[in-house]
Amino acid sequence: MKRKVMVIGGGVAGLEAAGQLAGSGFEVTLIEKENKTGGHLNDWYKLFPDRRDSSEVKTYLDNLITETGVNVLTDTIISRLERNGNGFDIYTTTGGRYQSDAIILSTGFDLFRSERKEEYGYGIYDNVISSADLEMMFRSGRIQTHSGSIPSRIGLVHCVGSRDEKVGNLYCSKLCCVTAVKQAIELRQHLPEVQVFCFYMDMRMGGAHYEELYREAQEDWSVNFIRGKVSEAGENIEGRVIVKVEDTLAGRPLKMELDLLVLMAGMEVSSSGKEIADSSGIKRGENRFFETTDHHFGSNRSSIEGLFFAGSCTAPMNITETISHARAAAMEAANWLKEKK
Repeated sequence: MKRKVMVIGGGVAGLEAAGQLAGSGFEVTLIEKENKTGGHLNDWYKLFPDRRDSSEVKTYLDNLITETGVNVLTDTIISRLERNGNGFDIYTTTGGRYQSDAIILSTGFDLFRSERKEEYGYGIYDNVISSADLEMMFRSGRIQTHSGSIPSRIGLVHCVGSRDEKVGNLYCSKLCCVTAVKQAIELRQHLPEVQVFCFYMDMRMGGAHYEELYREAQEDWSVNFIRGKVSEAGENIEGRVIVKVEDTLAGRPLKMELDLLVLMAGMEVSSSGKEIADSSGIKRGENRFFETTDHHFGSNRSSIEGLFFAGSCTAPMNITETISHARAAAMEAANWLKEKK
């Protein structure tokens, strides 16, 4: 009989891990809480650093699970996992129960809820939006203010919910800087006359071609980078956003009027992942992401035998890293199952 593997979470990591395992001859069931797979990939317009359309990656992943025969269950929420002899019992919130020989958790991340940073006015001022909101505008092909006008000045605030002791997130979300640079370029492509300002603490462009993208933003698209943290945002009678920021390179405070203020939301472990961890005795680390057995050679392994991790449920990752981590998780699970024969 084929050994059974349950993959929980149908984002990039879950789809990749499930497809790799099914292609290796295992019986794989993928469980996704939403009504479709793809996770955050469904929300992105273009992907950094080459601005590839996100639908290309989604098509690859969809074809992978179709060709390998993965059984996909959507609209299914896991309530808890239990070790049972040599395998697992998996329970859903609707009373369903599944059995599996091994599990890969790929519950991913949630974007930081920008309204928690009240000083920026998200959810208070109409023209303060998140990076995810801007992606939706790119998809629709309409970049506009709340009143429907074409913006002439747009600001992007880095590190919203990351490297922030006040909200309890001391870690770097790793992808906010490059997302801001990508979106700044896209804004200039969509609106050639718009002025774009990036407010940053320091630029962390640690990925292949990220630094080149940063230089392109400055040299080819005239994006303005201001080193300084936005202290607060307000709104004038015309609905424009007023920001106060200190330019630490120039050594002077700035007060600027903007038509749109975009907040680069950081990454946090997903709420669904936290619920599964808390109900099932799965350890979480100091940043609340799932705790692996070793940062170097155990990044896919949990403290529970037969339970493996894939993707950004363990730490912030880009899509390239997520796919590689998912393939490694599939290999770890496959090797473990073969040893248990």
